[in-house]
Amino acid sequence: MEFKGFIYIGILLVTFIIPVLLELRKSTGFFYNLKYLVPAIVFSGAIYIIWDLRFEEKSIWVFNNEFLTGISILNLPLEEWIYFFVLPFLGVFIYEFVKHRFNNFEYPKFFLAFSLVLLVLFGIIAYSSRQKLYPFFTFFLLTIYLGYTVFRNRFKKHYSKFYLAFFILIIPFTIINGVITTLPVIEYNPDHILGIHVYAIPVENFASLFLLFIMNITIYEYLKERRIY
Repeated sequence: MEFKGFIYIGILLVTFIIPVLLELRKSTGFFYNLKYLVPAIVFSGAIYIIWDLRFEEKSIWVFNNEFLTGISILNLPLEEWIYFFVLPFLGVFIYEFVKHRFNNFEYPKFFLAFSLVLLVLFGIIAYSSRQKLYPFFTFFLLTIYLGYTVFRNRFKKHYSKFYLAFFILIIPFTIINGVITTLPVIEYNPDHILGIHVYAIPVENFASLFLLFIMNITIYEYLKERRIY
């Protein structure tokens, strides 16, 4: 197998190793809280894997085997399974770092208002893109989950750290997805995306990241606060 067959999995492994090394160097208690993160990753990962499988079947996106190891589970590349573990792992690590490093960064009312603006915006995008499966499905689910989070009103105290962590997470996400879409490891059907890109990355991917991140953080914080186990 040529070297380029290991590019995607190599990127993911580096993405996983960096927060592990940083945590070993300066502990924030992240490893102790993994018991609350794992259920969140399993729940969100199951949704995303089903989503991934269905969209690949409909050729909304296709994977380029040239940049993959060739190992598949349920007809989905191994790298995709790892992706939905590594990205939440990195995101929650950043979130815990933000809580540890920026303890006084608290603007819950501002970010609540910001969330309401996003909620309206996501709903409008979902409705206006209803003829295109990827943006409609992404923004529709995002509107539902964000609306549930906002109106349930138990996440307000976490808004500030959540958004700061998300804005930081966008940086490594853009690097990772920029490489994946530029090579390309994955190619998108232009008939099912909005056609708006950041570098080579469809804008829908950022919405998908937001949904994945908020799902993991809300479940993670719910389990932590109740300390069921």
